[in-house]
Amino acid sequence: MSKYLTGDQAGIEEFLNRFDVFLFDCDGVLWSGDHLFEGTVETLEMLRSKGKQIVFVTNNSTKSRADYKKKLESMGIPASVDEVFGSSYSAAIYISRILPLPPSQKTVFVLGESGIETELDSESIPNIGGTDPLYNRPISPADYTSIASGSALDPSVGVVLAGLDFHLNYLKLAYAFAYLQRGAKFLATNTDTTLPSAGSLFPGAGAISAPLVAMMGGERPMAFGKPSQAMMDAIEGKFRFDRKKACMVGDRLDTDIKFGIEGGLGGTLCVLTGVTKSERDWEREGDVVPMAWVRELGDLRG
Repeated sequence: MSKYLTGDQAGIEEFLNRFDVFLFDCDGVLWSGDHLFEGTVETLEMLRSKGKQIVFVTNNSTKSRADYKKKLESMGIPASVDEVFGSSYSAAIYISRILPLPPSQKTVFVLGESGIETELDSESIPNIGGTDPLYNRPISPADYTSIASGSALDPSVGVVLAGLDFHLNYLKLAYAFAYLQRGAKFLATNTDTTLPSAGSLFPGAGAISAPLVAMMGGERPMAFGKPSQAMMDAIEGKFRFDRKKACMVGDRLDTDIKFGIEGGLGGTLCVLTGVTKSERDWEREGDVVPMAWVRELGDLRG
């Protein structure tokens, strides 16, 4: 059974004392869009004052770690680039250091925003697509011919990496599908079906890769955002912490809370300011239940 901590000062203290490290999802936990939730800054300051290590773990692929540092600071939250771990960075690390690719096929075709490109560039991974204006236009009759013949395709592309793309179009999907048909690896920064913003839900990165999944007969991409344990392993490898002394804080059961549970963390804390709106959500699901929950992050102040 999940423990309700809002208003329970003794319960909050007992819970916080169990952990040395807190992994925080951002969207839906710290803020929604550009709206910072009340008490967020004070709660993080309180945790730091208690000597807790804080790591911001986000599936948002549109921003690089440096971008996220700027957003955190613009919200009044002090942070360093090293405290941020995003799905784009996780994917870039995998491609550059783990994924075996032929020397002649090291280029990545990107469905996504500049955050992905920045992290790929940081690992010296050549990439095309993404925000390049060449791909941000309607498809033409000539495109059909050149893509079908292969003359428009870059033979060095060995990976298609899909993330959240605010400018997705038919032309980009056509290129991505063509590369996949020719054997490119199918990867995704994350597969969140929705994202919270402005108090509502909008299409997430999973909505970008979904058409390709359908085109490829159900083949799903390898994903690097929560709840992927490839991401957990990378975080643990970087920060060197005891998983039993770490707690995942999030608003989504299927990504954040599942990430913490499957990763063997000592605890999980769900907030109701994002996707999950009620304890009935996990009572209905049954298999993904947070250790504890609060109405909003600021409730941890007691």
